[in-house]
Amino acid sequence: MIPTSTYRLQIQSGFTLDDAAAVVDRLADLGVGAVYLSPLLTATSGSDHGYDVADPTTIDPARGGEQGWRHFVEAARAAGLGIVVDIVPNHMGIAKPWETSAWWDVLAHGRSSQYAHWFDIDWSAPAIAVPVLADAAAVDDLRIVDGELHYWENRFPLAPDTWAEGDDPREVHQRQHYRLIPWREGDDKLTHRRFFTIATLAGLRVEDPEVFAATHERVLRMVRDDGIEGLRVDHPDGLVDPKEYFNRLAEAAPGAWLVAEKILEPGEALPEWSIAGTTGYDAMTEVTQLFVDQAGEQAFTDDYQRRTGDLLSIGEQVLAGKREVCEQQFGAELRRIMAALPDPAPIGAREALVELAVRMPVYRTYLPDDRHALDEALAAARSARPELAAALDALEPVLGEVAQEAARRFQQLSGAVMAKGIEDTAWYRANRFVALNEVGGDPARFGSGLADFHAAMERRERDLPASMTSLSTHDTKRGEDVRARLAVLSEVPEQWSAFMTTFSEHTGLDDAQFAELLAQTLAGTGEIEAERLHDYATKAMREAHTHTSHTDTDEGYEGRAHAAIDTALGAGPLRDAWREVQALLEAPGWSNSLSQKLVQLAMPGVPDVYQGTEVWDDSLVDPDNRRPVDHLRLAQLAAAGSHAIDESGAAKLHVVRTTLRLRRERPELFTGYRALAAEGEAADHLVAFERTGVIGLATRLPVGLARRGGWASTTLPLDGRWTDALTGRAFEGETAVSELLSELPVALLVRD
Repeated sequence: MIPTSTYRLQIQSGFTLDDAAAVVDRLADLGVGAVYLSPLLTATSGSDHGYDVADPTTIDPARGGEQGWRHFVEAARAAGLGIVVDIVPNHMGIAKPWETSAWWDVLAHGRSSQYAHWFDIDWSAPAIAVPVLADAAAVDDLRIVDGELHYWENRFPLAPDTWAEGDDPREVHQRQHYRLIPWREGDDKLTHRRFFTIATLAGLRVEDPEVFAATHERVLRMVRDDGIEGLRVDHPDGLVDPKEYFNRLAEAAPGAWLVAEKILEPGEALPEWSIAGTTGYDAMTEVTQLFVDQAGEQAFTDDYQRRTGDLLSIGEQVLAGKREVCEQQFGAELRRIMAALPDPAPIGAREALVELAVRMPVYRTYLPDDRHALDEALAAARSARPELAAALDALEPVLGEVAQEAARRFQQLSGAVMAKGIEDTAWYRANRFVALNEVGGDPARFGSGLADFHAAMERRERDLPASMTSLSTHDTKRGEDVRARLAVLSEVPEQWSAFMTTFSEHTGLDDAQFAELLAQTLAGTGEIEAERLHDYATKAMREAHTHTSHTDTDEGYEGRAHAAIDTALGAGPLRDAWREVQALLEAPGWSNSLSQKLVQLAMPGVPDVYQGTEVWDDSLVDPDNRRPVDHLRLAQLAAAGSHAIDESGAAKLHVVRTTLRLRRERPELFTGYRALAAEGEAADHLVAFERTGVIGLATRLPVGLARRGGWASTTLPLDGRWTDALTGRAFEGETAVSELLSELPVALLVRD
């Protein structure tokens, strides 16, 4: 069953299933169709996200356990809400092997383990590599305790008949099916497939029907016995064959609404999988781009290049980021592909594999159905590196044939390189305009016009009418309202340039690119707690890994950045300038926030509201965007019934509540899509579209609108009589937009 909308809740030890049960009445009052829960299966202890499942057969006790699940299901059903659950088929958490019984057994028994076929392990290696040691000398710190091998707080099993009391732990270690190695060697020597570059997330072989059945049994009981409406599937691009997986899942969960966390690059179509659509990053890009002023691009670009000296295009930044991570972080994956090539491997094969992975235009191919992206990468690689032509010619028939192990592994590699090289590298370096630096985003495109947006919506209604749409998730680089405020900057490039001059003068940061990111972060968040800003800056600096990184920190560099933050937060000229920017962005930022929210909620697709974003949200990248939500305050704000546009966020709550309620009560109104055109000087500032019996109206580029004197004589022809669900006012015929939007910068008209 397709929900009318979803509301995402992050379930963790600090907000359990019992806590979720306590807020379902508030969500029902909000108009939500289904509660969308983060992963619930038992994860590695201490995990706040749940994507590191240690036991796929049970509900995590730390998240409420089986009893909490029963309580939540009963509460949700009593409130009339559906349930959607996030699942993780690609990998399991092995950070604490003693908590993951399947992995523990594999370490103890090696290839003879009953679970050996669960994990994607290179069994040709002499032992399973476990990168956990501080350095090579750390083997001296190994101890045997209660029949286990201990390395400080880490515990590992001992194979039967491989030790006796008094044996040297170092010698016992050498007799095991695994080998503890320095953690820095993991990228090159790892013997199991992992999630991106995280060695403690071991890839599962769900292409094996037995493994699929064992790891999905508890989830499928939720569908069968509890009647949950849908499943959100994490990271399908890590799977050997996503199409086969979704076919099997759809057969095992008939009637369930299935959506996949598939990141579509600009212009890329969703593969023909047995799913309703994506989790909405593509929709997020379409909406965000609509509120960016294309006229500001040249000024922004010139100012950014002048200040930073960064003359690389977005495409060049992407290539650099992907090349860096592929060469430095994916040695183990490249080694396994090389081993799978026909013997002997062509000269230059490894370098050619890197070149191809770097030049893939999308996350991966899905052989045998579509090899267009591979062909594009081959052409680009041959053009850029003619000296690799022979190696590329030899690789082409291998990588294009799905029956080849090398081809299957290359598909998995290219997606990981794309994610790490772009989302976690380039998007922290290419800081011309960071509102566009989002998962699935397109920073090379500085805004879109109405025609492009409407064309995208028509395609969405035709091809993906039941796909999820989102503006914020647990993985977005910055919250939706941060992006909305930043979008205002595209309309005021001169004022922004003046602030950057002040920022540079008073911080003295020697990394001008990071200075741009930090300054735009201040503009996007407005007033923010010092601890949150410092934590964000630390992560952002290390993700860029130009001067410091998660593994090799430069304390001096990081200290200078934190000193700049302290300067901005303290009293003085920079703080005064920051306040002026906040005053400049406040009103148009609120207008953008309300407008993009109304558009997302009314456009084709199933809208998701990320926890807490029904009011203003100043979140940054995780873990900041996973902070606790004050549901009591939100309930009180809803009860007050105000829709004033002020600091409280009441206006946004009113828009969300009204639209979600209408979608739930009259879903037939939200079908079809037709662009509407206003008439008059400010017509291009109005986003107007009709579904079947409902019209969505939103203001775009509010600064430019104000400069042109507002809506003036701009009108919108209305066919028949309509009532604005947000204000209760009725309209008919040729109507002045100034009247339609006199109380709010948005309207939701329902045909009488």
